[in-house]
Amino acid sequence: MKHAEFAFPGPLRDKLVAAILRGDKTSTTGLVAEYEKYGEELPVVGERELMIDSAGEGVAVPETTEVHVLPLSEVDLQHALDEGEGEGDTSVAEWRAGHTEYWQSAEMRAALEDPEFTVDDTTLVVATRFVIVEVSPKERIG
Repeated sequence: MKHAEFAFPGPLRDKLVAAILRGDKTSTTGLVAEYEKYGEELPVVGERELMIDSAGEGVAVPETTEVHVLPLSEVDLQHALDEGEGEGDTSVAEWRAGHTEYWQSAEMRAALEDPEFTVDDTTLVVATRFVIVEVSPKERIG
């Protein structure tokens, strides 16, 4: 089973995983450039992955329910809110600012092996919606 990893291991991943487990975060956005860099296939509707926490443990199984490849400028408010509920965003502008900061971070630029990587309105992103279909027993106890 493929792994679903939200952000890099650490505080941001922990925050996102917790929001997903609470049901507050039901969408995510990735860079087409990142999929291309690592030769990964884009998500497909019905696909299930094992969501990994910062400790490398599988904590839940999300199932993809929608996938849209679009320019960054076309991400709509509903997607931003469904992703942002777990991240605190309440507008497309807030959502975009946070994602731009992340995608242009030193860590992401290193992962893409492109120290000058930047995003703009034309940057292609993968907007994905998902539902959690299984949670590890460890997570149900907490």
